[in-house]
Amino acid sequence: MTVAGIMSGTSADGIDVALLQIQPHRGQCRLNLLGHTAFPFSPALRKAILAAMDAKSTSTAELARLNWRLGQAYAEAVRSTLNHYPCRLELIGCHGQTVYHQAMPAPYAGRKVACTWQIGEPALLAAELGVPVVSNFRPADMVTGGQGAPLVPLLDYVQFADKKRARVLQNIGGIGNLTLVPPASGINEIIAFDTGPGNMVIDALMQRLFGKPYDRGGKTAAKGRVLESALTAALRHPFFKKTPPKSAGREEFGAAFAEKFLRTCGKAKGAAEDTIATATALTAESIVDAFKRCVLPELQRGTSVDYIVSGGGAKNSTLMEMLRNRLQPLGCSLIESTDAGIPVDAKEAAAFALLAYYTWHRRPANVPSATGAKRPAILGQVSYV
Repeated sequence: MTVAGIMSGTSADGIDVALLQIQPHRGQCRLNLLGHTAFPFSPALRKAILAAMDAKSTSTAELARLNWRLGQAYAEAVRSTLNHYPCRLELIGCHGQTVYHQAMPAPYAGRKVACTWQIGEPALLAAELGVPVVSNFRPADMVTGGQGAPLVPLLDYVQFADKKRARVLQNIGGIGNLTLVPPASGINEIIAFDTGPGNMVIDALMQRLFGKPYDRGGKTAAKGRVLESALTAALRHPFFKKTPPKSAGREEFGAAFAEKFLRTCGKAKGAAEDTIATATALTAESIVDAFKRCVLPELQRGTSVDYIVSGGGAKNSTLMEMLRNRLQPLGCSLIESTDAGIPVDAKEAAAFALLAYYTWHRRPANVPSATGAKRPAILGQVSYV
């Protein structure tokens, strides 16, 4: 089956589309990536998305319009991808754009609720492309007691499980998340959770201080020095001390966190470049701390670990060097996911193609050991043509 996966993440920098050919193979799936394309959001659309995600208040009209406008953008991205990689598309898996994610129940209107919301009108996408669309993946996991995240571990297991070596799959998008696939393990033995900020804080501060959307190649961070007092203060955030399963978003590390971080760096008398270097170190330190506290105890002493990095953060040379210096002494070989058979930017989009395939065949696709769900669940809702 040929399936398109669509992903636009918490960085809100654009849309990734992956075309996947999926074949049943010995009770699992064999994946063949046919093509991958990336499309930046227009400045106007990105501004609207960021405003919706960080809004203390907004209008229903604004959210409704954004939902449909994103559906148009997703359809245009898939159509352009098919022009580059012609094939007979049979199904689409669309993650949608997260505008709010609250994994843990909190009081609201007299009851405690957990909730999540990904927008991008799937009916419009199905009509435009003429194939069914699977969307809204997270709620089915949450109603069984899970956090609705992370959902990429299914792809991590299918694509990267190895009989002899431990694999850690680290994605660095807006938020960082990792999956541990122990050697010779079953899917119920994997561990996955969000590690904290990925590019989100770095991007926000680059926009604020330099008027640029992100730190291309980590060049700005490379010119600065890490402000240790500000880094230590940021690492006191309660999220880092939580044990898995756990998930994060802009609610934890969005505009309010970035503003507080900026003030702390200012008190440390740092230059603008020092602030970016410190934000980059925050991402690296939180990833390494999560590995030491939550992954190393699960491995036998002396186990070799392939630490495979994907997402936009893998293109940040300064961040990758920080990770390499901290992880190599712990027995990890740092690898970009391109070296492991899948392009850096394609992984999450490919994951939602695979999730859609599972839904279409009525197969559970969440990993309860990763999300905290009480049972496996068939994820998503189908919009037919």
